[in-house]
Amino acid sequence: MSERFAVRPRTRRTSSRANDIAFGTIAHILLIIWSLIVVLPLLWTLLSSFKTTREIFRSPFALPGNLNFDNYARAWNTANIGTYFFNTIIIVGFALVIVMILGAMCSYVLARFTFPGARLLYYLLLAGNTFPVFLAIVPLFFTLQQLGLLNTRPGLIITYVAFALPFTVFFLYAFFRTLPYEISEAASIDGAGMWQTFFLVMLPMARPGIASIAIFNFLGLWNQYLIPVAINTRPENYVLSQGLAAYSVQMGYQVDYGALFASVVITVAPVLVVYIIFQRQLQGSVSQGTMK
Repeated sequence: MSERFAVRPRTRRTSSRANDIAFGTIAHILLIIWSLIVVLPLLWTLLSSFKTTREIFRSPFALPGNLNFDNYARAWNTANIGTYFFNTIIIVGFALVIVMILGAMCSYVLARFTFPGARLLYYLLLAGNTFPVFLAIVPLFFTLQQLGLLNTRPGLIITYVAFALPFTVFFLYAFFRTLPYEISEAASIDGAGMWQTFFLVMLPMARPGIASIAIFNFLGLWNQYLIPVAINTRPENYVLSQGLAAYSVQMGYQVDYGALFASVVITVAPVLVVYIIFQRQLQGSVSQGTMK
C-alpha cells in the first residue's frame, strides 16, 4: 500500500512536465509560423525595392542582381515621397507631443483629485475609445470646414489629438492611480506647487506609462489612413499613406513596381526602426505597469 502511494506524486510530476513540454513545443511552432508570416513579406518587399520592374516579373522571389538605389531616388523625387514624408513627420510629431502633454495632465487630474463630475468625465473619455472612427467622418468634415481647418495641417493635427486622447488618458490613468500619495504630499510640504509636483515629481515616476503610450500613439498615428483621406484632400498636404495610394493609382497600367516597393519601404522603415529601438523599453514599461 505504501509503495503504491509513493509512486503517485512522481507520476503526477512526470505528467505535468510532459504537458509543459508539449505546450511549449506547440507554442514555439506557432510563434515560428507567425514570425514567418510577418517577416517573409517584409523581406520580399525589401528585396523587390532593389529590382527593376522586369526583374520583378521575371523572377519575383530571386535575389536582386545588384543594389539598385535608383528606385528610391525615383520614389523620393518623382513620386514626391520626400514631401509626404516631411508632412508626416510634422503632423505626427506635433500631434504626438500635444496628445502626450494633454493626456498626462488629464489622467493625472482624474486619477489624483476628487471633484464633482470626475467619474463622468472619465467614463466619457472611455466611451471615446468605443466610438468607430468612420462614424465621425461626416460631422468631422463639416466641423473642420466651418472652422476653416479643412485640408490643412493644423486641422489634421487637432483631429489626430482628439482621436488619440481617450486611449492615452485610459492608459495613463492606471499609472497615476498606483503612484504613492506620500510622495506628492512630501513635495507639497517642501514647498512645491501643483505644477512643480506634477512635472518634477509625478511625471518622471510615470515614465514607464509615458514611454509605452508614446510608442503606441506613434505607431497608430503614423499608419493612419482613413482620417487623412477624408479631411486632407490637398496633394501638397498628403501624408505618406495618402501619397503612396495616390502614387499607385496615378501610374495606371504602367506601374513602376521597383519605385512602388521602394516607397513602401520608406513608409514602413520608421515604424520598424522605432519599434526595434524601443521594444525592450516597451516590454519593460508594460511589465512594470502590470506589476504595480
